[in-house]
Amino acid sequence: MTQTNKPAAPRKSPRSVALILSLALLVGGLGVLAAVVHFTMPRGGQLASSSSAIGGAFTLTDQTGKPFTEKDLQGKPSLVFFGFTHCPDICPTKLFEITQLLDTLGPDAARVNVIFVTVDPARDTTELLATYLGSFHASIRGLTGTEEQVTQAMRAYRAYGRKVPLDGGGYTMDHTTFVYLMDRQGQFVSTFDVAREPARAAADLRRFL
Repeated sequence: MTQTNKPAAPRKSPRSVALILSLALLVGGLGVLAAVVHFTMPRGGQLASSSSAIGGAFTLTDQTGKPFTEKDLQGKPSLVFFGFTHCPDICPTKLFEITQLLDTLGPDAARVNVIFVTVDPARDTTELLATYLGSFHASIRGLTGTEEQVTQAMRAYRAYGRKVPLDGGGYTMDHTTFVYLMDRQGQFVSTFDVAREPARAAADLRRFL
């Protein structure tokens, strides 16, 4: 009997193995995100199949020192955004886009809650929030609190915030960049795209007034 020697399978390089593992982790991570949030795509944002997945009880303080809870969101649709005042680009850009949206809404801006929740309560005091938000639309409310209170708010919204050390000392924050749209009952509706032409974003938001 003649034995045929099959050629050995090519060995994968360490780089190829690392790439395969990275892709597997990415796919797994996206699967977890999809399981938690489970979005579909309507006009103006991403609609959650389960409105109870995002939102819930929290107790924070606004930039004037006034207590603010999830009950203060009820009665108006709300835009909720998590960030921090030392953010170099994403946060000021989002807040500027929200300001343009509110300017476009005109008098209807008073019929919307707009909430900026810090993920960096160690630095973002009520006084600093008041100064920082002075550069944006006057109706935007900044919220802060203790580490525990802010963590509770982030958990309620499935938001993310993590300190990232900087070379030479100090830190920045890695954080969720979604703008959440809540309805007049304080229930999650969708993420909301504020990076569009302001008239289009305003037309979408007016559907929830």
